Amino acid sequence: MKINSAEFLISNTDISKCPTPSFPEYAFIGRSNVGKSSLINMICERSKLAKTSGTPGKTQLINHFLINKNIYFVDLPGYGFAKSSKQQRNKWSKFTHEFLKTRSNLLYTFVLLDSRLTPQKPDLEFMEWLGLNHIPFVMVFTKLDKLSSSEKNKNISNYKKEMLKGWEDLPQVILSSSTTKLGKDEIWDLIEQTNMDFSYQYH
Repeated sequence: MKINSAEFLISNTDISKCPTPSFPEYAFIGRSNVGKSSLINMICERSKLAKTSGTPGKTQLINHFLINKNIYFVDLPGYGFAKSSKQQRNKWSKFTHEFLKTRSNLLYTFVLLDSRLTPQKPDLEFMEWLGLNHIPFVMVFTKLDKLSSSEKNKNISNYKKEMLKGWEDLPQVILSSSTTKLGKDEIWDLIEQTNMDFSYQYH
């Protein structure tokens, strides 16, 4: 995919103020500090499209971006950030869940998972919620450049085993690194194929 343009559109917590659902849309979400903004910047070939921060919990709004004038990317608030208040976490959870359940043009949600960690309860619970609500998602493991080959195989295998305790089949898995650009082509291949299916559906 050639990236001709990538621009920030709007940030808000009001679903009714999100852009008109006229283009295929892809959401990115994960636990705080999983590398979400860095991944968005990497696949869009822009260094500062999504704001990155060393401070977990920085993304607190629904952030919309327009890619190539015909695709929406959405940077959603991270979950599982313990230092924010329970009231604040509940607020983020409420509008995030509403967004994921009601956006008619949302085709996939990319759930980002830190490849260096064992399966985390917030991740497993969130993916279970997506499954129960029939929201298509992809598991994207981040920061693969931080691991040796043996560590990578061990960690990913452990995660799959944990997931299969509650799932008959696993969602698609993509390995990524915003440093080495691993996963970029695979993410775009999925988006391009899904966009074709979306186009057939609406024409």
